[in-house]
Amino acid sequence: MKKIIIAGFGGQGVLSLGLMLSYSAMNMDYNTSWLPSYGPEMRGGTANVGVTYSRGDIACPIVSKPDVLVAFNKPSLDKFVNSVASGGTVVVNSSNADKEVERKDINVIRVPVSELASGINPRGGNIIMLGVLLPILKSLSLSAAEDAVKSVFKSKPNLIEPNLACLKAGMRFAEGETSCL
Repeated sequence: MKKIIIAGFGGQGVLSLGLMLSYSAMNMDYNTSWLPSYGPEMRGGTANVGVTYSRGDIACPIVSKPDVLVAFNKPSLDKFVNSVASGGTVVVNSSNADKEVERKDINVIRVPVSELASGINPRGGNIIMLGVLLPILKSLSLSAAEDAVKSVFKSKPNLIEPNLACLKAGMRFAEGETSCL
């Protein structure tokens, strides 16, 4: 069973990333849950989503002790870093969160999301993070994630190729960073 929390400001694609992660898991025949949480203002406010996927039943969709935390900003990092399971991984958007993680019992991967996305699709930071998650989770394939991206953007076909490029860029970045995990 994998448990992930994705957190950031509304408008950063937090909920969409969680949805695409869930779709990726479903594409590989996992049971999955997607539980969003956001304030009424949404864009600009805080948002987070818990995603769980498993070959077995998922008794509770609430993620209280994630294996992986994806933090798009410093407030999200501050709020959730202490909930990550020992031995887990924190993926930090280093473009928006320059704070060092002090816990020594977790792995930390700093991703320059804005820099990676800028030459491909400046609004594709969440897709960069989806690509980063693939080598970390090790249980979801690139093709399952590609199918999820295609499904989410089927009504906007002009966005599919740039987002697939972001997905692959994130995966290439993570493959270099996760070799030490």
